[in-house]
Amino acid sequence: MSRPLRRAIADGWYHVFGRGIERRAIFSTDRDREHFLELLDGMSQRYRIRIHAYAQMDTHYHGIFQTPEANLSAAMQWFHGSYSAWYNAKHGRVGPLFQGRYRAIAVEDGAWAYPLSLYVHLNPLRIAGLGLDRHGRILESKGWREPTVEQVTERLARLRAYRWSSYRAYGGYERRPDWLETGTLLQQVHSDPARRAAAYRMEARRMLSYGVEPALVERLRDAVAIGSAAYAERFRRSTHADILDGITGKRDLRRWCTVEAMRKAVEEMVGEEWGSFAGRRGHPGCALFLWGLRQSCGLTLREAGRLAGGMQYSAVSKAIRRLELRAAVDAKIRSEMSRLKEVSNVEP
Repeated sequence: MSRPLRRAIADGWYHVFGRGIERRAIFSTDRDREHFLELLDGMSQRYRIRIHAYAQMDTHYHGIFQTPEANLSAAMQWFHGSYSAWYNAKHGRVGPLFQGRYRAIAVEDGAWAYPLSLYVHLNPLRIAGLGLDRHGRILESKGWREPTVEQVTERLARLRAYRWSSYRAYGGYERRPDWLETGTLLQQVHSDPARRAAAYRMEARRMLSYGVEPALVERLRDAVAIGSAAYAERFRRSTHADILDGITGKRDLRRWCTVEAMRKAVEEMVGEEWGSFAGRRGHPGCALFLWGLRQSCGLTLREAGRLAGGMQYSAVSKAIRRLELRAAVDAKIRSEMSRLKEVSNVEP
């Protein structure tokens, strides 16, 4: 049976990744990694693909790409084919290098690609030696274990020193190559351009200090689409209209929690009626509600702000960030956030 054609999306955003066949290495030397980056440059010029982020590991890679001309399939065919031919000739091997076709998960827009970029950049650190394997992330995300100062310091040092991702360009440690676009995603983290790199570094530090829930990691890796509830619903309703052709993913679309269920869950947790704290920016219930809307209801910052008394999207972003920063050092808040996920009955 022939494989379905991939659906082309004009100006679409994608989480793209490829893995070596039989989980073998696709990078054996630094020169291999350098040539991979040279081909990213070539792809951006040939096909006008906008490359927003990338990370190379030994056996696989991740990228966040945007396609103004709806030509991801042609671009990736050239990219994988060119790298495979070069790698095989250099290392004296024959046969396919990658395990099947590349995988591409549709992403709604830059607002959703921003947290995805942090996932991509932290991917090389998800190893047992740093306490960030799946078991370690479970313990930290639930507040059952806190990383030591030494562990966090080592994680940050490894992240800063890792040459084979776009994190160093995002964090302001090195000049970005001309083919890498960082501005669209960095503007999500701070309104002041001069403070964006530092704010991005702070986001990475928070995640390395607090941990990323395994369910989130798996959803970003395995989902059919990443975006708001409306975006996900579009894909859900279009399953038979060929929009899912070639957009890979082994899990079903996420089942989002309703806004009303989230509101009731927060009311139960804080012991107050919604009307008593709606729109009160300093109230913990308001921050939890905003966080829950983003994490479990699939709402955009603007949508969440409207539901919380007309808050501006920038204020919503700051409230959520403050809550997450407090959670990094406060086990009680982490416990409340974990309970909120359980109460809202969200399934990844």
